[in-house]
Amino acid sequence: MAETITLYGFWRSLAAYRVRIALQMKGLPYREIPVDILTGEQHGADYGAVNPEHVVPTLVHDGRTLFQSQAILEYLDETFPDPPLMPTDAAERAYVRAVALVSVADAHPLVVPRMRKRLATQFGADPAAVEAWGTHWMREGLATYETIFTRRPPAPFVAGETPTIADICFASHMAASSLAGFTREFPLCARLAETCMAVPAFAAAHPMKVPGAPA
Repeated sequence: MAETITLYGFWRSLAAYRVRIALQMKGLPYREIPVDILTGEQHGADYGAVNPEHVVPTLVHDGRTLFQSQAILEYLDETFPDPPLMPTDAAERAYVRAVALVSVADAHPLVVPRMRKRLATQFGADPAAVEAWGTHWMREGLATYETIFTRRPPAPFVAGETPTIADICFASHMAASSLAGFTREFPLCARLAETCMAVPAFAAAHPMKVPGAPA
């Protein structure tokens, strides 16, 4: 079954990064088809036939087409349960989902290319203003994470001794935030990021290691 996995992604996509981490952690072979979301390739008819939302990632497995990174992560975990990416306890699963959604549902949607484009076309935001918008929301996400981790410190990962979907989604947020240079303001986030990046799957799936990324 594993050899039938196809991932439509893009090197710069944080959501695709999440899915790559999960695939790497579970040792699942896959082929990745790049969809250039910076040039608008996702809006073409060909990709529209794959994903009606015209976003990445899309995962195709055994004839099933799945979209939205959080749904894909949970599908992979339920279909290929070793190693598990979710706790067995219901309250812990809820905590993991909540931590994951800080990035997936709150911060990340505000900085994606279509949001940046809308700011420029509808409101006349210049490149500096668009960049400031993105930096603000990435910082807000980190501030939320820092507060969460102050109340419940990672030990060493978000929910215990092994990485979960929460760590995967957090790592995707840090991958973008680190480029802005303000991650040192949040020492607990920085420490967890180091812990995550010491896991080979997180490092191997990093956006800067994907074909097409700038050298």
